[in-house]
Amino acid sequence: MWTRRFPPALTALAFVALGMFVEAAEPAPVEIGSRRELFVDELLIGELQGTRLKLHEPKRLPRNAYPARPTGHYATVIHDGELYRLYYRGDKIPGAHWRDGWTRYHDQEVTLYAESRDGYRWTKPDLKLYQLAEFRDGNVVLDEGLVVNHNFSPFIDARPGVPADQRYKGLGGLKYPDEKANRPGWQTPAERAEMIARYGLPGLRAFASPDGIHWTKMQDEPVITNGAFDSQNVAFWSSAEQQYACYYRVMNNGVRSIARATSADFLHWTEPVVMQANQPGEHLYTNGTHPYFRAPHIYIALPTRFMANRSSITDVAFMAARPGSTSYARLFKEAFIRPGLGKDGWGNRSNYVAWHVVPTSDTEMSMYNFNGDHLVLRIDGFISIHAGAEEGEFTTQPFTFQGSQLEINESTSAAGRIRVEIQDADGKPIEGYTLDDSETIYGDRIRHWVRWGQEQAKSADVSRLAGRPVRLRFVMQEADLYSLKFE
Repeated sequence: MWTRRFPPALTALAFVALGMFVEAAEPAPVEIGSRRELFVDELLIGELQGTRLKLHEPKRLPRNAYPARPTGHYATVIHDGELYRLYYRGDKIPGAHWRDGWTRYHDQEVTLYAESRDGYRWTKPDLKLYQLAEFRDGNVVLDEGLVVNHNFSPFIDARPGVPADQRYKGLGGLKYPDEKANRPGWQTPAERAEMIARYGLPGLRAFASPDGIHWTKMQDEPVITNGAFDSQNVAFWSSAEQQYACYYRVMNNGVRSIARATSADFLHWTEPVVMQANQPGEHLYTNGTHPYFRAPHIYIALPTRFMANRSSITDVAFMAARPGSTSYARLFKEAFIRPGLGKDGWGNRSNYVAWHVVPTSDTEMSMYNFNGDHLVLRIDGFISIHAGAEEGEFTTQPFTFQGSQLEINESTSAAGRIRVEIQDADGKPIEGYTLDDSETIYGDRIRHWVRWGQEQAKSADVSRLAGRPVRLRFVMQEADLYSLKFE
């Protein structure tokens, strides 16, 4: 049996330049309140003894299981009550390429719209907004002209008090090629100046809508101009930060990277900060950062890894970030979603997952790939604490909570089990919540409330421990633990 210990945010000893060790303050317990915590970063992970972290691969649904889904580059899926909204890019000139003229390529792009009641069967409604012969279904939701439709990415604005006519917001835009670009971009020397005169300065432009269908530009000028933007640039209201956050494309040390900026009003943004995300020499084409729908204080990201020297093939990684952080947690460096069997996933830029992971049942959430794949994963099921056939243990970092019962998302085999002990901050079992007091948990449930006590009088009540620094010790066999929450 092996043991892996994760360092706390602050260590008990600090090394100083003179080569001496001096006492440092003990790390403060993590305050999780009644928030749901997933194991997507090291925040709660203390000691793994005979257990390990496990990255779970989403399951591809058979292509013939449901009607083909509309698809296009830089798609966004929004779960909006009983409706799923899909926004994706369309081209008036099929097969158009920027090498044939940058302006011609981008000036013909539009944003298309589809919707679904279940996330599996999609329709393209006739919106009657734009009469374009190339799109007879009538599902063009935005035809703004140059560059905005290349990557228009909307979201529901959850800011308290947001005006009704701005319930939906979105960003779209690009950076124009430099006048001395080393690739064919402008067909004439004057084309760049002509485009600025016609469409304004380059950058990300802000839009708002009352219904997700009728969009209005919030101002003529771009709201963010310091970036590369030739990707899907995403923004959202952060309830954890009480401000808007935007994650977008920049070039950093010659590789495609991610920057972050924030805003109080969606129009005035801070200077960008480059996020620590890339492995050495790695290109991250999109970032897909958004608050996880069951734990909005955790931002998950499904970035596209771009292999520039392998015919521009791609796959998808998994990362997470905390509000205000300038770095992503990346517990697993390998692919989260591989290109898969068949040729569809192995083309140039074939793997872009639509922005937002959305729930499509009480037990599953869905991801939608540009290549047509519909992928599903267990709720909270990105990374688990995993125990195999040999019994192992997982102990958390010290934390405080608010609530009266412990809810866990767990799965075992028929022979597997989980037992839970609550310890004080020093690792001493608390009377009434010892391993011997714990029920033996087996089964497969998104929500299970842990109980302790005598067999005929077991209780889930932990209210007397609320606000007190504690640790959780899980003793597991053939089991996975996906998340925990006090409530």
